Amino acid sequence: MVERIDVDFLGATNVSEQVVRANMQVREDEALNEVLIDRDIRSLYRTGLFEFIEVKRQALPNGNVVLVFELTPRYRVLAVQFEGNDRMRDRRLQNQITTAENLVLDERQVKEDSEKIREFYQKKGFNRISIYYEIDRDRSTGFGTVTFHIREGDRVKVKAINFVGNDNVKPRKLRGEMETKKWMPWSWLLSTGRFKDEEFEDDLDRLKDYYREEGYLDIAIPPEKIEYNYPSSGRLELVIHVEEGRQYRIGKIEIEGSEKVPAPLLRFALRQQSGMVFSPSKLDEDASEIEKFYGRGGHLDARVTLLRIPNLETGDIDLKYIVDEDIPYDVESVRIEGNTKTKSIVILRELVLGPGETFDMTRLDISKLRLENTRFFEDVNLAPESTNIPGRRNLKVAVQEGRTGNLTFGAGFSSLERAVIFAEFSQSNFDLFNRRSLFQGDGQKFRLRLQLGDQSSEVVLSFEEPWLLERQLATGFTLFRTSSDFNSAIYSEIRTGGEVYMRKRLFELVNGQLSYSYQVVDIDDVAPGAPEPIQALAGEQSISSVGFVMERDTRDKIISTTRGNRVEVRTNIAGGLFGGDADYYKIEFRGSQFYPLFDFQQQVLAVILRGGVADAYGDSDFVPFFERFFLGGPYTLRGFEYREVGPKDTFNNEPLGGNTYGMLTLEYSADIVSPIRFAVFYDWGFVNSDSYDFSPANYNDNFGVGLRLFVGGAPLSLDFGIPLTTDPVNDKGNQFNFSFGTRF
Repeated sequence: MVERIDVDFLGATNVSEQVVRANMQVREDEALNEVLIDRDIRSLYRTGLFEFIEVKRQALPNGNVVLVFELTPRYRVLAVQFEGNDRMRDRRLQNQITTAENLVLDERQVKEDSEKIREFYQKKGFNRISIYYEIDRDRSTGFGTVTFHIREGDRVKVKAINFVGNDNVKPRKLRGEMETKKWMPWSWLLSTGRFKDEEFEDDLDRLKDYYREEGYLDIAIPPEKIEYNYPSSGRLELVIHVEEGRQYRIGKIEIEGSEKVPAPLLRFALRQQSGMVFSPSKLDEDASEIEKFYGRGGHLDARVTLLRIPNLETGDIDLKYIVDEDIPYDVESVRIEGNTKTKSIVILRELVLGPGETFDMTRLDISKLRLENTRFFEDVNLAPESTNIPGRRNLKVAVQEGRTGNLTFGAGFSSLERAVIFAEFSQSNFDLFNRRSLFQGDGQKFRLRLQLGDQSSEVVLSFEEPWLLERQLATGFTLFRTSSDFNSAIYSEIRTGGEVYMRKRLFELVNGQLSYSYQVVDIDDVAPGAPEPIQALAGEQSISSVGFVMERDTRDKIISTTRGNRVEVRTNIAGGLFGGDADYYKIEFRGSQFYPLFDFQQQVLAVILRGGVADAYGDSDFVPFFERFFLGGPYTLRGFEYREVGPKDTFNNEPLGGNTYGMLTLEYSADIVSPIRFAVFYDWGFVNSDSYDFSPANYNDNFGVGLRLFVGGAPLSLDFGIPLTTDPVNDKGNQFNFSFGTRF
């Protein structure tokens, strides 16, 4: 039996006995248990308070034992002091380190903290910082005082970055590869222009990589030759000495092992050819392209080995691609996992690769993209899976369900509609007949929105079945009632109606949509001095129309697009055989192309082109003004107020719209911190009164800057447009716009 437990501290006592006993399970007057003693030793070590622990056993005449826990406590931190920090407060430095009062004194941690302080100073521009630490231990108390001695030096700005020995590469290109930048007036905003040791070391590696990609494989940048010149206080000039060496080029190219695919065909697929600069990364890309080429034919395990052979006679580097073709594979079955609410059929119908087909990796990538574009899933992964059947692989589809339904209540403000309050329920993965799963999982689209605002109100109910009878035939309808006062100050517009439509893939990537819509347009509260075209249509007008849309979409992503294009042609015929109060037709083209410029910060150039024409026919002499084309505002020309670009009434300058228009937008965007993007844009456009009058003589244009971000999962654009070419009426100065959605 354990008769007594003693706790003895060796050295200073800076830990209370109560803390020790609180971490022990061994108790007096209980049977001696070696397992519990071992656990107690481990538990006490885990507290981090003790340097050494030993348990001694003293036998008593009555057969019982006395346990003596001998503990050597670790030093604790009495205080943390900073000396020499004239430019930084103690509190700011203390926030950078882990060592603090009353914690265990760990010299390894103190050393790490000194490096953290050094890095902090360097980020603030003190690149000549020097720091060392002292620890004053008091054996009588068991506490120690940590003192960081700091010599700050001057706060340095990079005045210039120069190169020596770069005979074949311009300094501007080399500076562009570096994170270390010359100090500019705006550098404080971008946190650049300061010298940082770690960043500069990475820059030297980037410079070497750049040279190697240009064929200079023997590039050397000796660290001992780098010059750090300080021409004046707080200014640093860097001089980087470069030893370029010779530039290597590609010699002969051979392809071995290609039995099922002719070598000339593979050679044609190579981007790098004989005589071109030897670029290691591009050559690796070519090897990957050959593997992808085989992957289209089901050769999933095809591998390409690239041998680089120096040619001593020519001085070039010969290339040999050794191909291991392996056997082609077909799809045995599709195995889906992770779909807890989405039906498997919803996933299967998005795949363009199925059982019995050749395991085409290109079609696998397309299938992955189509599943991602449904926006049902947070993560999608498609991969081949081994089977016991020769020449067969399963297609494994692993998904992680995302949130597809939203119930939103809120208030907001837009540059068009001013103050609004709204409630909306939307479900992009709706299931009309499955209440057990809370009406979700069948891929249908449902939306109900109620909105009341200062300048508008809206009620919208829409539903779509994307796969009618499990065929790739989408059907849907929309019912709506909208009232808006932001179109004009001299009348209000109320639209009530509905639309039914069918959409189908016609061929390749081209979709067609046929629709019929009927709506009643009520032009109300018309001011006495309104233009005659508006007064003539005061009251209710019924519009019955049939529309047909053809579109082709190759964009990689619907939102935050980086590459691809979308082309759309819209035709609409109202009146005639379809009834209604107006006979007219409209033809409109909308196209967008996205060019990836640089992978760094995902830089993209978007080109958007639009044009359209409207004309009356039959019993109508004109197209109703509310069905004409207008430009200006957050979705078209952003340097002008809403609808202010185009024909106007000569008396009160009221926009009347036109029957012909054209518009061009160029927009460059790049990530600031994903998903927040910065944009620079240029908008150009015209609106003419007559049909088929595409003369750009009366064009307006603007440029501006903007931000792209996400609010509640929806894309939000903040744009500041500056008009360039205006007319006397719409020159109202710079415009600030913010809008939800994309410009297409």
